[in-house]
Amino acid sequence: MTLTFGRIITAMATPFTPNNGVDYDEAIRLADFLFNTGSDSLVIAGTTGESPTLTHDEEFELFRILRTTFPSRKLIAGTGSNSTRTAIESTINAEKLGMDATLQVVPYYNRPSQEGCFQHFAAVANATQLPMMLYNIPGRTGRNLEPETIGRLAEIPSIFAIKESAGSVEQVRAIRRVTPADFLIYSGDDALTLPFMREGAVGVVSVAAHVAGLEMSAMISAFVADDFETAERINERLSRLFEVLFITSNPTPLKAALALMGFNMGDPRLPLIPATDAERELIGDALQKLCDPDYTPTKI
Repeated sequence: MTLTFGRIITAMATPFTPNNGVDYDEAIRLADFLFNTGSDSLVIAGTTGESPTLTHDEEFELFRILRTTFPSRKLIAGTGSNSTRTAIESTINAEKLGMDATLQVVPYYNRPSQEGCFQHFAAVANATQLPMMLYNIPGRTGRNLEPETIGRLAEIPSIFAIKESAGSVEQVRAIRRVTPADFLIYSGDDALTLPFMREGAVGVVSVAAHVAGLEMSAMISAFVADDFETAERINERLSRLFEVLFITSNPTPLKAALALMGFNMGDPRLPLIPATDAERELIGDALQKLCDPDYTPTKI
């Protein structure tokens, strides 16, 4: 099994300026921090990076600047779309800009059939040489990518992995049964990393690694070393953080957490809104608990 992109792939948030433009300098600072605190690879312009409200030009500029700044690091381009033509065009541009792989979400809103999903991903895969990670998140897309379809897609050489966010251990078990051993499964939910790894996942595409990357790395390393007690203990310590990072739509809580850590993240773009005072209090509590396990946080 070749873990080219490692076990912790962080879906990086996109910093904005006070006037809601992309802050490319702060994106470099955040990426550098993530690479130095446990992240093996980064997804750029994924959902956590507010891809629905980024323009294509902004996405491509992020790809260009981060590729230039981090020439030897692994960068995955979030170039998925519910338009196959758009996904192909964006992925071709990502390849030209030197990105290492692409993350392709199940087409959202138009809810294609399983055969439509298969043909969509196959068309994107065949348009470039970039390795592709599938992204299944039915809670956002309205369509579950079924294990049988994933098994068919895994036969395409460039499709090497899936970010699985259906929230189902049973689905991960089914995916593992119908895919070859070198097809990689990543949890798309920090809180389900260990349960998914018990079923054959290799790691996580993480939000929490922005805040607790070293702890996430230690947890996964302990699990891989069969030190399940340590892995579970770290997971329990992180459970409050996992919870509060999704008290409202991602990445609103994450941006609030990063701001508390000293990053200039700006407000999310509409239709997302900044965290409320009450939400920021809960997020601050979770960060405090991460630093002091004996701290008693405010209840949600």
